[in-house]
Amino acid sequence: MRRTTTARPAARRIAAAALALTLGVGLAACSGDGGDDATTPAPTDTASAAAEPTASAEDVAALEGVTVEGDLGAKPTVGLPSTPFEVSAPVARLVDEGTGAEIGEGDLIDMNTVWVNGTDGSEVSTTYGATPEKLMVSPDMLPPALVDLLVGGKVGLRFAFASPAEGGSTVAVAEVIGAVPPRAQGTDVPAVEGLPTVTLAENGEPSLEPASGDAPAGLTVQPLIQGDGPAVEAGQTVFVHYSGWLWDGTPFDSSWTRGQLFPVANVGQGQVIAGWNEGLVGQNVGSQVMLVVPPDKGYGEAGSGDTIPPNSTLVFVVDIVGVG
Repeated sequence: MRRTTTARPAARRIAAAALALTLGVGLAACSGDGGDDATTPAPTDTASAAAEPTASAEDVAALEGVTVEGDLGAKPTVGLPSTPFEVSAPVARLVDEGTGAEIGEGDLIDMNTVWVNGTDGSEVSTTYGATPEKLMVSPDMLPPALVDLLVGGKVGLRFAFASPAEGGSTVAVAEVIGAVPPRAQGTDVPAVEGLPTVTLAENGEPSLEPASGDAPAGLTVQPLIQGDGPAVEAGQTVFVHYSGWLWDGTPFDSSWTRGQLFPVANVGQGQVIAGWNEGLVGQNVGSQVMLVVPPDKGYGEAGSGDTIPPNSTLVFVVDIVGVG
């Protein structure tokens, strides 16, 4: 299986420094015309929270010495107490409280970030004045110190984060400017006769009652919840939750069981089956969409492993949570 990473630089640094994958869920290789290679995601090989080193009192004190100046909403000035700046483990500190919506575990957040080199205090990168970073708030993908700070906090909060890294510790100051829950948000769409019936659990996870008739011959894209966000454009990274079944209702994969959103990079030409590339482009963020994928836009005559037989029609329920 081939792995792709979709994190942008700032989010990628948080992940790398924390020995976790930020927005880098493992993708299996797949062909754009379907049928040659496996396309379902594989669980990430992230370091477990139990394996994370714990910040010492010295680490906490060191981060307390980092100065952050400037109004919320504007790029802050970050100062280190001394150089080289060193910590022994990931450590986070709340700088300013937010006043917006509460951030929950699993949320997809937008944030502006300034990164500073701990060796000499120089600025490495910033997203202020550019496109904000996206980050999934998950204990499987972030260090415990950062998850603890974010979960229960409010949009608008500013935090400082430091972590040991090769060549010296790195420091970030970030401001959370938005958060969305990891599920579709919109208006219910009436069920369509001849298609499977979907029922949602309290957390939004779908279950499926298969249809009794034959599968459609072509790709079917049926909104189940109509979101009011922007339409997905080709080339974007789309962050989704999904579950997949064979046409007869046999489940074969679900991001819900892993508790992680699945990023589809370069949608339209991404490393997913053709049914996804064709079916997701043009759908609105916030929507939940059923994709009924015929074999020629899925795994074709080859099938996939022991779970997807040759010439299978597939049913996916996809929650489009965000784009980046």
